[in-house]
Amino acid sequence: MGSAALQAVQPDDDDVVTARAAMTRVKTYLQSHHDDEGDVRVRVEENDDVLVLPRAAVELFAQILAYMAAGHGVSVVPADAELTTQQAADMLNVSRPYLIGLLEAGEIEYRKVGKHRRIKAVSLVEYMRTDDQRRRRAADELSALTQD
Repeated sequence: MGSAALQAVQPDDDDVVTARAAMTRVKTYLQSHHDDEGDVRVRVEENDDVLVLPRAAVELFAQILAYMAAGHGVSVVPADAELTTQQAADMLNVSRPYLIGLLEAGEIEYRKVGKHRRIKAVSLVEYMRTDDQRRRRAADELSALTQD
C-alpha cells in the first residue's frame, strides 16, 4: 500500500457533450442487461475488435461518465490507497486543519506513519457516504418542518 497520486481529469465542453452521449448508451445497455452477471463485450467500430470488460468496471465507467457529463472533474483512487491529509482534505473540499479535527475526533479512520497521518481511501469514501446520508436526513427534516 502506498500513497495515491491523485490526478484529476477536468472535462472541457466537448468532453461534457461526448460523456453525456456515452453515458446514456452505457446506462441503457446496463439497464437492458441487468440480469447479466458476466463480462461485457464492447465492439470497436473501426476494426471490429471486441474488448472484454468486467461488468463492475463498466458500471464504474458509467459513474465516471455521469460526473463528466455534469462538468465535474474525476479522479480514480484505488480502494486500498492511502491518502495524505492534504489529498483527503481536497477530496472532502475542506481545509486540512478541519480534516485533522475529524481524524482526531474518530470520524475517519487513519494511521500514523512517523509524524504523518495516512487515511485509507476506503475509510474516506465511507465517511463521505455517511456524511451525505446525515445531510440528506437533516435537509428532509428541515423540509418537513417548513411544510407543517
